[in-house]
Amino acid sequence: MNAHNSEELRSQLERLQDSLATRQSILHFAHTGVSFIVAMLVAGAAAKLFWDSVRVPLLAFAATAVSLGLVCYALSHYSKGRRALAEELKHYEELLEVRRRLKLDNPSQLLPR
Repeated sequence: MNAHNSEELRSQLERLQDSLATRQSILHFAHTGVSFIVAMLVAGAAAKLFWDSVRVPLLAFAATAVSLGLVCYALSHYSKGRRALAEELKHYEELLEVRRRLKLDNPSQLLPR
């Protein structure tokens, strides 16, 4: 491995490490979980309003709409998270390949001779 190729691999390693430092999939999955839990809580409140209502429960219809909106929000962030995770896994495989080519995971290669 020549010095120029080694420098290219090192710069690629830095670029991949920087791109993997911020995991966007985690943020999307967190949004999914929180919005889904809130949607279930609001849906439960809406169901209770429907159950206890004598007249037409306008507030229950609004709560149902909010709950459906939160479920849609959760599903959209879940799909974004899946796409981001697939991209992050590709970058991670590239990172492992670059580390293998630079022999960073082989301790016997790193020792002074």
